[in-house]
Amino acid sequence: MADTLLTVTDLEIKAGDTTIVDRVSFELERGRVLGLIGESGAGKSTIGLAALGYSRDGLRLTGGRVTLNGRDILNLSANAIRDVRAATITYVAQSAAAAFNPAHRLMDQVIEATLWHKLMGRRAAIARAKELFALLGLPDPERFGERYPHQVSGGQLQRAMTAMALCSHPDLIVFDEPTTALDVTTQIEVLAAIKQAIASTGTAALYISHDLAVVSQIADEIVVLRHGRMVERGTVDQIFHAPRESYTRDLVSIRQHEKPEQVNAAPPLLAIDGIKAGYSKGVPVLHGINLVLGAGQTLAVVGESGSGKSTLARVVTGLLPASNGSLIFDGQTLQPDFADRTSATLRDIQIINQIPDLALNPRQTIAAILGRPLTHYFGLRGAALKRRVTELLDQIELPHTLLHRYPAELSGGQKQRICIARALAAQPKLIICDEPTSALDPLVAEGILDLLMRLQKEFGTSYLFITHDLAIVRNIADTVAVMLEGRVVRHGPKAQVLYPPFDPYTEKLIASVPQMRPNWLDDAIAERDALRGKTVKQGQTP
Repeated sequence: MADTLLTVTDLEIKAGDTTIVDRVSFELERGRVLGLIGESGAGKSTIGLAALGYSRDGLRLTGGRVTLNGRDILNLSANAIRDVRAATITYVAQSAAAAFNPAHRLMDQVIEATLWHKLMGRRAAIARAKELFALLGLPDPERFGERYPHQVSGGQLQRAMTAMALCSHPDLIVFDEPTTALDVTTQIEVLAAIKQAIASTGTAALYISHDLAVVSQIADEIVVLRHGRMVERGTVDQIFHAPRESYTRDLVSIRQHEKPEQVNAAPPLLAIDGIKAGYSKGVPVLHGINLVLGAGQTLAVVGESGSGKSTLARVVTGLLPASNGSLIFDGQTLQPDFADRTSATLRDIQIINQIPDLALNPRQTIAAILGRPLTHYFGLRGAALKRRVTELLDQIELPHTLLHRYPAELSGGQKQRICIARALAAQPKLIICDEPTSALDPLVAEGILDLLMRLQKEFGTSYLFITHDLAIVRNIADTVAVMLEGRVVRHGPKAQVLYPPFDPYTEKLIASVPQMRPNWLDDAIAERDALRGKTVKQGQTP
């Protein structure tokens, strides 16, 4: 008989009168991986946190049980549940940067819980951490823990968090969207490290994601969730090849459609000429960037983390004044610093940030957040303001009931859509989209992209679209710029940039896009190693 580790039985969780998790039941055996898939707000993270005996503020358990090793963890005392979390079940969050204390070295944080709960001595814990650093492919495992969080990359920090979760030899790890914020090439490294660690340690896992292609490379079975309910459960093979429910079939069959190439050249809206910029003297990040964005068109900027994509966005918005070069917007020279720009220019250039938690005021309601630009730029108040705010919610397909909620009461995907609505509120000529769909499930992301394309068609809005998802680039771009180490290494119409012959770096990016087929991750790792060898042979940066 299978050795059951975790049992969730008729779990029901509510926020006020709204049901977040609706009678969900499943079991997880020791050493197995169960993927939880679903759109934003489907209840994935709420279920994962319930497995840790935890719920967010404002939520309450209204029914069901969660048993771990035969213990009903939802009814344990505070001290007992803390011991369970350290010794038996651990958690890997979506954003490692938000989970680590910047003032302490990585080693001290990785072993902290293990020492606090006296699961092993300090010497043994350090040895365990170094062993995990090596297993997870982190550089210089013997000394990696001496670094501070800001001294390592995002992908390395995510793997360090996985080491933290594994340090105490837990029976179960809850992975909550651990690769969502990573570029495609870094994502491969982290996924391969997680898969190897799970296989080597025999730890069971709940793997939460909106990306079916990613989950299929890690999980043994998949639970599909929607509106807090379990749509269906099956093996990866069954979900891929014989899905029973229409929602699952939609997830499996979704394909991004390619935006047709525009025949007539559009007049330039934004010209980026020789831009150089950096964050401190003598340390440049951008090295002479030259790009043109046509009116009513989309320029997609792609590249790995650290390539300079978001820095370029900060320069265009004026948040980071360039040290050299110029920006011409709508025929006028833009002042380098946003504080020197006119109100009309500020309205005409809006941005959708990658991390909504850093972009939304946690003390303001959604109505206030969306209402502010409408009042500031257009003077709307009273009934006219309320009407326009509800129109914006309709455009991004969110219910009007969210108007009086605060950002903390929304899911990650819902918060990201609020950021999109706020940018649309100003009716800008240019929207800088910095990974705006990275936290959304494929179906919702497709809807958002369709919305952006419709607005472009109706109002002539231009987009500077920063992303690492080349499927999205094919869907929305007219022109593409590939960046590496602060330089544009490939630029032109989409049909030229995204099709062979490729340079090695662009080929690596394209090979890293997740695909919904078995063993894609293993094949991608093999392809990555082959491309790395090719790049080194040609004397370029691997």
